[in-house]
Amino acid sequence: MNTNAPTHRHSNRLINETSPYLLQHAHNPVDWYPWSAEALERARRENKPILVSIGYSACHWCHVMEHESFEDEGVARVMNDLFVCIKVDREERPDLDKIYQTAHQILAQRPGGWPLNMFLTPDDQMPFFGGTYFPKTAKHGLPAFTDLLRHVAEVYAKKPDAIREQNHSLRDIFGRLQPASPAPGVHLGPEVLDQAHAELQRQFDARYGGFGKAPKFPHPTSLELCLHRWARSTYNGAEDKEALHMARHTLAAMAHGGIYDQVGGGFCRYSVDERWEIPHFEKMLYDNAQLLTLYADAWLATGESLFQRIVIETAEWVIREMQSPEGGYYSALDADSEGHEGKFYVWTADEIRSLLTHEEWDVVERRFGLQGTPNFEGQWHLNVRVDEASIAEQMLCPESDVVARLESARRKLFTAREQRVRPGRDEKILTSWNGLMIQAMAHAGRVLARPDFIASAERAMDFIHAQLWCNQRLLATHKDSKSHLNAYLDDHVFLVAAALELLQAGFRRSDLDFSIALADSVLEHFEDENHGGFYFTGDDHEKLIYRPKPVSDDAIPSGNGVAALMLGRLGHLIGNLNYLHAAERTLEALYSGMLQQPSAHGALLLALEEQLSPPQTVVLCGTPEAMRSWQTAAGGHYHPHRVLLAIPADTENLPGILAERTARNSVTAYVCAGRTCSAPVSELAEFETALK
Repeated sequence: MNTNAPTHRHSNRLINETSPYLLQHAHNPVDWYPWSAEALERARRENKPILVSIGYSACHWCHVMEHESFEDEGVARVMNDLFVCIKVDREERPDLDKIYQTAHQILAQRPGGWPLNMFLTPDDQMPFFGGTYFPKTAKHGLPAFTDLLRHVAEVYAKKPDAIREQNHSLRDIFGRLQPASPAPGVHLGPEVLDQAHAELQRQFDARYGGFGKAPKFPHPTSLELCLHRWARSTYNGAEDKEALHMARHTLAAMAHGGIYDQVGGGFCRYSVDERWEIPHFEKMLYDNAQLLTLYADAWLATGESLFQRIVIETAEWVIREMQSPEGGYYSALDADSEGHEGKFYVWTADEIRSLLTHEEWDVVERRFGLQGTPNFEGQWHLNVRVDEASIAEQMLCPESDVVARLESARRKLFTAREQRVRPGRDEKILTSWNGLMIQAMAHAGRVLARPDFIASAERAMDFIHAQLWCNQRLLATHKDSKSHLNAYLDDHVFLVAAALELLQAGFRRSDLDFSIALADSVLEHFEDENHGGFYFTGDDHEKLIYRPKPVSDDAIPSGNGVAALMLGRLGHLIGNLNYLHAAERTLEALYSGMLQQPSAHGALLLALEEQLSPPQTVVLCGTPEAMRSWQTAAGGHYHPHRVLLAIPADTENLPGILAERTARNSVTAYVCAGRTCSAPVSELAEFETALK
């Protein structure tokens, strides 16, 4: 018997959940329910309004509100008396989060965030009031949480007609949020790409990189658009150096800043300042996936060793800290450890000095500017202040010596840091975020010729295929040997993107078949056949108050944008006209929204690029050994609109037009642009010419 096991005065219904976020609240005195038929039925039966509280495990202010209010007996008593209380993990239920964040923005006339606390009518789950963080005692212009709870319950009891009228208006607004049918004769043109770039130029921070002011987020699709614009301009003989500068300057600034973990690799969520110096310290899988892809592309485009190093360190962090023994990737690392944000990551100068030799300290002190007043709550969070070449010049020694001392020091700091109390890790495995990271690891492995990165991606894909693909339907989340919840649009299309990237890294028939099955499922269950585009939830999903069709990017790319891009690529690859038509209809349906604020629709713009100029699809057939030099010839430069598969000659029963791609020599190459193909090529020199 374990006498050291913690004892809890309370346990609620969250105790049976797998979500780490819900389990964090399982011993609150609040009578929490997960979102369930049981909770909704109780609210209807007792005519009690619902308090739905949405957050996630790595959210700092979610922890603050829990400790202040949800762990407090008095606050919990008021919550339990007046409401049916439901806790939601926004990462497991992005459908609910999208709906109620949208409702909050409409009702409060300002953006939401987490924790999100919304009050719903019991008969139809319509929100009638809400907010984000509420303090236990009144401060910062916010009421005490218990006072707010009593006021909301009183309004619900005494003003039912006003609430009904507001709900009617909200339903009407939800209806108008859906993109209208495309105007007759809608013309997809490149003008919107130019408008987006002009917007990004205006938002660009020329001094520190990035877009906009603090808090500063990476905006991966915006940076990808800049790299694409530069690449397109070089093909056309008029290099857009500013587009490359915007991407390169931002990526270098983030790599040198505190948003990047200078000791252990990997990126934090965002920077609280405009200089990328002090982050919000949580590390999310989806940020690192998108940035891993970007840095690999930036290295391919520029050859800068900084970008290559960031790819290697970040990918190694992913394998070391974020990949489960079974293969899937975990979701997040918390911002906090031992109750303090960032405690795991920060240092005193004396602590660093004590771990290093005099020669190492001399370099590290200059590199990270460890003089004067520390930059984070009396301690140092490491930011690169001086480059290696300048340090070498100051110290009158070879740059290679500086690099060697820095690497030696980094290893010592890493070893010492490993002894600290680690931040919490959210070990649920989300299908959508795994799709993003599988794509990123496969891409990084292919670009940097790192088989270990590709093997990591393959293990994750095999895990998803085995554990979350059941009876030809996809599930959204897995933890503790349990997979559940219907998958969303993002889960499907991010996995299609991952499968296509894996196929380029090393052909496996299972990845090709899986990508087609997923694409077919998207068309069958998510497509709006009347107006074009795709809903976030499937046609057999739980009926909610609103069925969104997401078009703009948030922290992750828009599912509609990725759907249009991947259906286009897969359609060209196997010759499936249904995929190509669905991709085109999506862009036509959502084009008017793109025109209103182009730069907010990065993923859709990336798809539009390939609708206007179809991708180059290259299929090699031959023996793996013979095809290797051909793959090197095609993959040695940055070419964002090229898809290359090297298919072993003995592969049988390939789908669609791939069945016609056969080896007529040791290697035969089929090079197509959209639906136009060159004659098959069997000589490497001819192949290199055809690629151009």
